[in-house]
Amino acid sequence: MATSAGRVAVYPGTFDPLTNGHVDIIQRGAAIFDRIVVAILVNPDKSPLFSVEERLGMAREVFKAQSGVEIDSFQGLLVEYAKRRQAGVIVRGLRAISDFEFEMQMALMNRRLSPSVETVLMMPAESYTYVSSRLVKEIFALGGSVTGLVPDLVETRLAEKAEQAGHRA
Repeated sequence: MATSAGRVAVYPGTFDPLTNGHVDIIQRGAAIFDRIVVAILVNPDKSPLFSVEERLGMAREVFKAQSGVEIDSFQGLLVEYAKRRQAGVIVRGLRAISDFEFEMQMALMNRRLSPSVETVLMMPAESYTYVSSRLVKEIFALGGSVTGLVPDLVETRLAEKAEQAGHRA
């Protein structure tokens, strides 16, 4: 969907936490599209480590100097959110072939719900193909280093969160 604002894409996810794989996709998406909206999903059925407000704040801080990147949150149907944002493209990351079946299902369902919104699958840089938010949280919880897997700010926030919970020294 081309608008007066140019080509707009939405990159949805929980981003709990934001990883360097996400950052890679967002930066590369920003180079392709005039604007990429990082849309943090509000899912009351999940109990994320970081609140929506914390995730919004971290993402805004990480991308504050990057033009063309906007941070927002949404709930409900993604294609309806994309339409409200006048986005003609949904960007999804594809780390491994195991992600493909799920992503294909979602892309086809989104196309059925809104034929005017396309899905673009992007692979992260090779060095991030194994990185997921779930693995980052697990590694951190078990005392491992997440340096290089997440932006420095996110690593700091993970440490603060652990300190508040009394989990790490």
